[in-house]
Amino acid sequence: MNRLTRWLCALMAALSLSACGLPALAQDTPAAGEAEAPGLQDSAAAALAMQYGGASSIQWALFADGGIVSSGSLGAGEPGDETLLYGIGSVSKVYTAAAAMKLAEQGKLSLDESVTAYLPEFTMADERYRQITMRMLLNHSSGLMFAGMRDAFLFDDPQNTTAVDSLLTELSTQRLIADPGAYSVYCNTGFTLAQLVIERVSGMPLGDFMREMFFNPLALEDTYACQDDFDRTRLAPAYLPLDPARPVAADSTTITGTGGFYATARDLARFGGMLAGQSGLLSLSSLTAMAADEYARGMWPADSAHDMLSYGLGWDAVHMLPFSLSGIQALCKGGDTNLYHAALVVLPEYGMAAAVLSSGGVSTYNQLLAARLIIDALAAQGVTVAEEAILPAAQPAQMPTEMAALAGKYATSTAVVDVAVSPDGVLSLTQGEGEYAFTQTFSYHDDGSFRDETGTVLVRLVTESNGETYLFQQGYSPIPGLTLMGTACYACQRLEPVQDLDEDAQSAWAARDGKRYFMLNMRYNSQIYALAMPYTYVAFDEALPGYIGADRITGAGRAEAVVQIPGTGGRDALDIELFVENGLEYITAPGYLYVEEAAVVPLESRQSVTIGEDGYARWFSVTPALPGRTLTAVVPEHGSFSVYTEDAVPVAATGAYGDTGTVTAALPESGYVVFAGNPGETFEISVTE
Repeated sequence: MNRLTRWLCALMAALSLSACGLPALAQDTPAAGEAEAPGLQDSAAAALAMQYGGASSIQWALFADGGIVSSGSLGAGEPGDETLLYGIGSVSKVYTAAAAMKLAEQGKLSLDESVTAYLPEFTMADERYRQITMRMLLNHSSGLMFAGMRDAFLFDDPQNTTAVDSLLTELSTQRLIADPGAYSVYCNTGFTLAQLVIERVSGMPLGDFMREMFFNPLALEDTYACQDDFDRTRLAPAYLPLDPARPVAADSTTITGTGGFYATARDLARFGGMLAGQSGLLSLSSLTAMAADEYARGMWPADSAHDMLSYGLGWDAVHMLPFSLSGIQALCKGGDTNLYHAALVVLPEYGMAAAVLSSGGVSTYNQLLAARLIIDALAAQGVTVAEEAILPAAQPAQMPTEMAALAGKYATSTAVVDVAVSPDGVLSLTQGEGEYAFTQTFSYHDDGSFRDETGTVLVRLVTESNGETYLFQQGYSPIPGLTLMGTACYACQRLEPVQDLDEDAQSAWAARDGKRYFMLNMRYNSQIYALAMPYTYVAFDEALPGYIGADRITGAGRAEAVVQIPGTGGRDALDIELFVENGLEYITAPGYLYVEEAAVVPLESRQSVTIGEDGYARWFSVTPALPGRTLTAVVPEHGSFSVYTEDAVPVAATGAYGDTGTVTAALPESGYVVFAGNPGETFEISVTE
């Protein structure tokens, strides 16, 4: 991937685990006094969602008529355990929004007051930060960039609060990517900041406030914040490619307001019922405000009615397909952590909600399963939901010559693509590089779009009100056995050529092409060690002078994010800086510190490794000359080691399983080993045949 912060993308994207065989269908076990589940119909759809996403287990529940009317689970427990807890990931953002609305109803918080009124210590290097309101945090329009999520995803460390406690310090040196309120782009940072506001105004941790205001009144006895004291053996088993048969240690997603709640599907569906207006815990005006078209307050593409995104307050979508095709409002929120995936779909008009949780998998398929459950329930009531959509009709046409000038390099915050436009009206979209390059072609039509040969996908090149040019994409995908999903959004933004290119800065970055930098300041039990080698590298593209990936070079040691894409294409944008200390070059990104490969030393056959006072991880290289291929290490209680191939694939990560004491691991022919731990922790290691 042509991106300096390549591994950060893996951290924040949904991770699809390896597909597994489908287990036997589980027997639904509704609680006493609740209706019997439909049975095989729901289970068959759930099995498909598992298969599509590669989930190892899945759990679902449907709320209607004031209670849970059906539920079930596959893949975990004997024969299926509906009492298992799952991380709900970013569905937690709806909880955070509900908490803010409750405080607003109590007269303690105004959505349109500056955040600084509640957090006077919140400052930034960009004076526009004073314009940021709570509403902007909840509808993703604050203009905040990525402020780091270091130690937000840990194994078995629920009381760690580093990610939340360090947020204001990280923000204090940052700028904004856009004017507050200019447009909505998915922003995790905003919801962690919202958590701080809620906790300051309420005077209690977010989890405690939610329990007092919502969980207890709703009798949600199986919903917890990460920091709560609950039986973590109830967490659904989660697995990683490192060892698909061995469950990893308990998940700890420590950023509560952004993604740190845990629940059963039944509890999540009941909470969804509250958001459908079935409890009176929030007023109708508050629920209506949460479901309003917040995305439309700023720049947003036209013809986007069928996109997966249409932000409300906390909601990903307030007009979810396919329900919107039939004039039914459906609210949706998905959530993905590294281990768990979640979805909540709510129909206010019908007082219905469906929740789907999985270990492994992808939240998109969970959302489609939740929609399927509701569609089938509505059908039983005689309500039909349309599930087919096609692109508007258009005919091939002669392309205006000025369209060719819009060709060039287009980018998201994490990738760059080539857009070529030929005089005869063919647009070519190329992603990837070398043998991995993939090209799609589209022909011009009389509605101003370019369409693929199947007529099922279109793209447009659109110059927006901010003067930037975007590639708009639209298409529909019916997912067999589930339902329809659609896309109608700005996919990427044209990178304008740099006119005032600093040749010295350009040369400095070009000299770093291909250079690797290794993470130093990540906690020993971070999940990232087990997911991907935590490093980054510089990929310099001579065909894109003035840029490193999608970041514009502004100096020999600095590059700044430039893309301003509503939706998700511009999410988690960040600036990067380099500096030299004691002859070594370092990269800083928000919250993270990397050192160049020159600091990596060869692993020896026998040695002691001690973590210094700075707490930085220690990196070693594995070479073919090393005698022996088995590493034996005495791992301290607060330490871990991980092993990677030369291609950065993890082959061992003791922190994922909480392994301490004497631990062995096979070493690759060439690769890396990293030791991490609290300051002063020592590892005694040896390498043998």
